[in-house]
Amino acid sequence: MDIKLELPQDDLPLMANTNHILVKHYVLDLDVNFKSQIIEGTLVLFFQPGNRYRKNSSSTEETCRSESNEACKFRMPEPCHVTNTRTFSSKMKYNDFAICGKGEKKTSGKDGNHDNGEQASGISSSNYCCDTGIHGSEDFLLVLDCCDLSVLKVEEVDIAAVPGIEKFTRSPKLRVVSELRNQIVHELVTLPADRWREQLDYYACCSQAPGCGELLFDTDSWSLQIRKTGAQTATDFPHAIRIRYRTKPQGRSVTWTSDQSGRPCVYTMGSPINNRALFPCQEPPVAMSTWQATVRAAASFVVLTSGENSAKPTQLQEGSLSWHYYVTMPMPASTFTIAVGSWTEMKPETCSSDDLAAERSFSTSEADFRYAGICGHVEYPCRFQNTSATTQEIIPHRVFAPVCLKGTCQETLLQLLSSCLAAAHSVLGTHPFSRLDVLIVPANFPSLGMASPHIVFLSQSALTGGSHLCGIRLCHEIAHAWFGLAIGARDWTEEWLSEGFATHLEDVFWAKAQKLAPHEAQEQQELRACLRWRRLQDELQNSPEEMQVLSVTTQ
Repeated sequence: MDIKLELPQDDLPLMANTNHILVKHYVLDLDVNFKSQIIEGTLVLFFQPGNRYRKNSSSTEETCRSESNEACKFRMPEPCHVTNTRTFSSKMKYNDFAICGKGEKKTSGKDGNHDNGEQASGISSSNYCCDTGIHGSEDFLLVLDCCDLSVLKVEEVDIAAVPGIEKFTRSPKLRVVSELRNQIVHELVTLPADRWREQLDYYACCSQAPGCGELLFDTDSWSLQIRKTGAQTATDFPHAIRIRYRTKPQGRSVTWTSDQSGRPCVYTMGSPINNRALFPCQEPPVAMSTWQATVRAAASFVVLTSGENSAKPTQLQEGSLSWHYYVTMPMPASTFTIAVGSWTEMKPETCSSDDLAAERSFSTSEADFRYAGICGHVEYPCRFQNTSATTQEIIPHRVFAPVCLKGTCQETLLQLLSSCLAAAHSVLGTHPFSRLDVLIVPANFPSLGMASPHIVFLSQSALTGGSHLCGIRLCHEIAHAWFGLAIGARDWTEEWLSEGFATHLEDVFWAKAQKLAPHEAQEQQELRACLRWRRLQDELQNSPEEMQVLSVTTQ
């Protein structure tokens, strides 16, 4: 039975069992094929068992007792059971296991692999569990959010084979190889912030290590389920796995289209189903991770993605380029964004010396991490603790668009971006991110803008309303760097909080950018507040009654 998502009655199902194991880092290695409209490659995930997991717990119910009733209701559901694959013959596919008690076993696709979206196991989000009973024994079941993907292979990564990796082994006498690998990953993911470069390098090396055993996997409409026979807990489960997969042309996280110049392009929207149709991931916003991505495309295309480095392409072979991006701030996987197209970088015809001075780049490697303040988040190279970054009014920025919009961008967007960034700094202080790309997305983009780490998508419509509309929208998306990205809701149902802060701050930033007198700024903000109130009243009059009530969840 397929899981039918009926919006707005149903929320997007979050299937990942993040209470028990967390992805700490993703390494994506992808090829973009415009002819087939497919993104294909590998994804390596590095895990750390969650603090809430108890190795000696005998049932899901026991684990539930440590949580509030509300948390159990949504995150610790009833047990499910998996067929004992030890009874399978050696001729059976490694991924041919089925969920018992939920109807007949699913059929495989033409390549012998299950294909989510073509069939489902009948397990809804309320039926998932962290451990799966197997005739008296238990195997840990990893569940990732996944949709509209063809998963081809899942394997454990032999990171112990990486040269020099033995430095991360605190107990060299370990004789169980799987425990040795997991210990290496634990040491790697817990490196201190000042070793971020070394950490990224080892993540990359480990992602290229050979496989050391295929893992059992299955998919349904909304998830990818993986297990290793004999791994009974999250601690025993491999802490580094590789997934080979490909997207589908109709995948709902990826939009294949043409830009305003008629050239092919592809971008990720991030909603309404987030990134689960781009790569298998943990989508609850509490699942914070870092990532690095290598993306290959034809030489005529520019690859932009969420990364704190301004990637320069590497020539692979004639007609093909490779782009590499990374982030060191842990964020939800749903904030990852990619856009590939024949974008042209728009540069101002003149640049003032004041802008150049304010925009001087501070790379993470050169950061002065004398504590300017104490942050309460997990450890990473935080700009709020970088005394140099605190004085950087305008972060380095670039603008990309189809070549046909060059004139419009130079007349409006390029003239406003520096002043909007400076205004934001004057109100909130240190920019959370070290740089910013702004991309004018194709005409089918469904909103005025979308903010992601280090990159903002902006609708062409924002350019047509003159400097006021463009400036307001820029300020709104810049505000999301603080509220929505650096600080976000623990639950997607509370995302309206980020939008509320960004909506308020867009007026404040824009008044600063315009250098309005205090009374002029007050008048402008009151006028815009009045217009928003009237628009809200009109929407309520034309909305069903059940949509007019804000549900409040208490714990």
